[in-house]
Amino acid sequence: MTKGSPGSGPAADETASWLGIDSPIIRVLGAVVAPATALTAIFFYFGWSRAFWFYDYLGVDSTLLGLTTQDYVFLSVDGLFVPLVTAACVGLAVLVLRWARTRLGIRVTPAPRVLIPLMVTAGLLLFLNGVSRIFGETIFNRQLAVAPLSLAAGVLLLVYAPRLTQIARPRWVTILELATVLVLVGMSLFWAANDYSAAVGRSRAREFVSQLPRAPAVVVYSAHGLSLQHVPGIRRSRCGDPDSAYRFRYDGLKLVLRAGEQYLLVPADWSRAEGVALLLSQSDTLRFEFSPASARAATRPPSC
Repeated sequence: MTKGSPGSGPAADETASWLGIDSPIIRVLGAVVAPATALTAIFFYFGWSRAFWFYDYLGVDSTLLGLTTQDYVFLSVDGLFVPLVTAACVGLAVLVLRWARTRLGIRVTPAPRVLIPLMVTAGLLLFLNGVSRIFGETIFNRQLAVAPLSLAAGVLLLVYAPRLTQIARPRWVTILELATVLVLVGMSLFWAANDYSAAVGRSRAREFVSQLPRAPAVVVYSAHGLSLQHVPGIRRSRCGDPDSAYRFRYDGLKLVLRAGEQYLLVPADWSRAEGVALLLSQSDTLRFEFSPASARAATRPPSC
C-alpha cells in the first residue's frame, strides 16, 4: 500500500486494531482461506454432499451422473445458504460487541467464582454429547447439527473457563489452547454444515417427489425395445408405421436431470417404497419428447 492511499494512516490502523484484523491469527487465516482454490474446494464438497443425498433418496449414485465442478458449486449455494448467513450474523455480533466494549468503555467484570465450575461442567457435558455421536445415536445427539454444535460449544467453554481465573500460564499453553480451539471448533462447524447440506439434499428430494404430478411429461421413442414396460407406471406402445425410425414408445416418465449426454428419468407415480430410476444415454436410436403435465397431454392416444 502506497503512502497517502485511502486505506493507510493512523485511522486505518486504529480501525484494524479494534476489529481485530491486525492480529497474527487473522493474517494466518487469511493466507489459508483467501485463495480461490480453497473456496472452490469447500463449495465443491458441500455441493457434492447435497447432490449425493438428493439422488440417494431416489436410489441413484450421484457419481454416475457425471456432474461437473460447476454443477457442484452451483448446488452448494442451496446447502450452504443458512450456515453462511448464520456465520455472518455471529461475526457481525462479535464485531458490534467489540466495538461497544472499545468505544463505549464497557468493562467486563470478573466472573463469580461459582460460575467457573458450572462452565466447566456444562462444557464437559456438551463435549461428551458431541463426541458420543461418533459412536452412535442417542436422544441427545440425533437431531440435526446438535452433535457438532455441542462439541464446538463444549470446547469453547472448557478453554474459556480457566481464563476467567486470571492465572498466568506459560505461552506454550496458550498456543496449544488456540490450536485446539481452531482445529476442534473448525471441524465441528464443518461437520454441522455438512449435516445441514445433507438434510437439504434429502428435503429437496422429498419436495421434488411430491411435485412429480406437476412436472413436465417425458416420452421416450426408441428404435429397439428397452424392456421398460415391466417398470411400474411406464406404458409401452408399438409404432404401427413401418417407415418410422422408432418402433417403440414409452410413456409415463418424468425428467429428473440431464447431465451431459445422460437423462435421469423416473415414473410419474414414483415412490420410495417401490420406485426405480432410469438412466438413459442420448443416442441416434433414442428420441425424447417433453410436454406440459396437463390433462390433455396425459390423455392423448399414443402415437409415433
